Amino acid sequence: MNQLDGDAPQLGHVALLQYESISHYLGRLRRFKANSLPSAYSLGQAAGIGGVISRWEKLYFNPFPEDKDLESLANICGFDLSVFKAMLPQKGYSMLPRPIMLCGACYAENPCHRMEWQYKAEIPACDRHHLQLLNKCPCCKKPFQIPSLWEKGECHHCRMPFRSMGKKQKQVKKIG
Repeated sequence: MNQLDGDAPQLGHVALLQYESISHYLGRLRRFKANSLPSAYSLGQAAGIGGVISRWEKLYFNPFPEDKDLESLANICGFDLSVFKAMLPQKGYSMLPRPIMLCGACYAENPCHRMEWQYKAEIPACDRHHLQLLNKCPCCKKPFQIPSLWEKGECHHCRMPFRSMGKKQKQVKKIG
């Protein structure tokens, strides 16, 4: 973490992955070697917004993140406010923070958690691959950790790679 001319501290740059959820990004941001922040709270302290980051990493958005808090985070990351707003759940969609959902086929293409996987649905499915989303590891049956903890892209219990889990997902009929 550097500080430029007495301004707010700047974190080491961590590029965004396409469709990445805020939880997944915050975990990668904290673990980045140049930042090396041990907890969500320490990231919140660096941004001057306290413990709210911990809630976002757990996908808890009630109350919904305020622009001023997102702006503080964006400033130390060197991003525009709109970047973090785009990582949040879309208005009009109901979301379930638990269980954590995953499409292994999507993860194989782009290794990150997507916010859209957490939207409430009668049959939670990937609209790209037409596969039912997983809510636990198909190998050991343990629920997935929160995305901010997905350090190696694998089940935290049995180490099955997320990218290989697409083969274990059930097909669903195309929606629409």
